[in-house]
Amino acid sequence: MIATLIARFAASPWVRVGLRYGAVALAVLLFLLSIRRAGERAGRLVERLETTEKANDVHRQMLDAATRRPRDRGELSERLRDGRF
Repeated sequence: MIATLIARFAASPWVRVGLRYGAVALAVLLFLLSIRRAGERAGRLVERLETTEKANDVHRQMLDAATRRPRDRGELSERLRDGRF
């Protein structure tokens, strides 16, 4: 009895149109949610990239400073005497 009521309800053209529009609306909603999630993921990746670039810049500056440092005590005292430090 209940199965026949459901069959009659689903056989109605208005119900089929409603179900079709409902399915399209659900698909659009899911698509928009997936776009939002992808945007959030891209934002996190951009933030991680910026952080990595900053860390690399600091590391590069440290390496540059290390190449310019005095090699020994004698060179340090020479630089201090000449005022080049």
